[in-house]
Amino acid sequence: MEKNLTSGSVLKNIVYFSLPYLLSYFLQTLYGMADLFMIGQFEGVESTTAVSIGGQVMHMLTVMIVGLAMGTTVSVGQAIGAGDRKRTSAVVGNTVTLFAGLSIGTMVLLLLLVRPIVAVISTPVEAVPGTVAYLRICFMGIPFITAYNIISSIFRGLGDSKSPMYFIGVACAANIGLDYLLIGVFHMGASGAALGTVLAQTISVMIALAVILKRKMGVSLLQEDLRPQRETVGKILKIGIPVAFQDGLIQVAFIVITIIANKRGLNDAAAVGIVEKVIGFLFLVPSSMLSTVSVLCAQNIGAGKSKRAVQTLRYAVMIAAGFGILVSVIIQFTAQPVVGMFTPDAAVIVLGGQYIRGYIWDCIFAGIHFCFSGYFCACGRSELSFLHNITAILLMRIPGVYVTSKLFAHTLFPMGLATAGGSLVSVLICLIAFAWLQRHKPADTGGTL
Repeated sequence: MEKNLTSGSVLKNIVYFSLPYLLSYFLQTLYGMADLFMIGQFEGVESTTAVSIGGQVMHMLTVMIVGLAMGTTVSVGQAIGAGDRKRTSAVVGNTVTLFAGLSIGTMVLLLLLVRPIVAVISTPVEAVPGTVAYLRICFMGIPFITAYNIISSIFRGLGDSKSPMYFIGVACAANIGLDYLLIGVFHMGASGAALGTVLAQTISVMIALAVILKRKMGVSLLQEDLRPQRETVGKILKIGIPVAFQDGLIQVAFIVITIIANKRGLNDAAAVGIVEKVIGFLFLVPSSMLSTVSVLCAQNIGAGKSKRAVQTLRYAVMIAAGFGILVSVIIQFTAQPVVGMFTPDAAVIVLGGQYIRGYIWDCIFAGIHFCFSGYFCACGRSELSFLHNITAILLMRIPGVYVTSKLFAHTLFPMGLATAGGSLVSVLICLIAFAWLQRHKPADTGGTL
């Protein structure tokens, strides 16, 4: 399963690693969109809103888990690049211990806070019962959601992006089947969507564990590897905490946007929820580039090949920006039909079309700063990712959306543009931070452009 990515063609390594990762993201996004699609076909706007709002809360939680697990991915990648198997085993073992405790504690806490969470995000009164039911079931599944993402982070740090793709593929197929059964046949509404999600994730984890037991990962875990080691856990958290907070704050910003939309009425809330799902799908390439850059650069930096790491970043930025330009242009002509795939409601389709036409330009700028974030994490400077994101959120994204929502009461288009403006601020900060890092980086010990 282990693959060293510190030699050969840089572009080929990016393609080799990113394509399975891209497909994994596609399947994971399809996994989430299946809930919204099924609920839209068999239930009303209230259930659609409940699943879209509950899905946003769960997405925030998931990306924070993935962000924290970035500490594991980078630590494993650097150890693999340096050829240090003992350190690799220690990172894997400490990750298991750390996240087992965190997942159980998080599950208990969030189950106690379900109703306050639903109240804080200004859920429309018609959608409150469905949102509460959805979140309760999903919160009970947090240990399995955590387990899947931690297993995936370890595989990716080892240079294996294919195995997580297979795991999520199984989960996606199971989720679609369960959604049809629980929502379409048994008419369980939002509760059925949540139960299908949790059961599918559980199936995925069970299969992943079976594969680990059957195949050799290239890592031998001893009992001592499971004992918390201050240096190992400290490094995982040093890299992972800023990324988790960064990703969490991004999602908080989106939830604030949802709250603003919720206050405008049920149709606006449903439109924003649907577009967020579509944007999540279109962000597949930027997201895959972030993870690809973090793993490839971590291995190359661990091997002392910082020039290859910079070249990896350069190629990834070109790919992400090119994709962003392409989809931004296409969406200008297909906005309403895209939104119409998820709801037959004419008012929601019009509002969603307005929102996505402005929001879609974020694909360009977000793609660029995602790549830089991956590079900063690989360098062990994930605080730079946190810095550019929190600055963009506080200076542009949230105030911009709030102001445009007040000034333009009959259209969501300016609100969409404001989100893209936040990512543009991030790009500018990333360029400054990258230039600063290049002036202060250690000498390269190997590799060429």
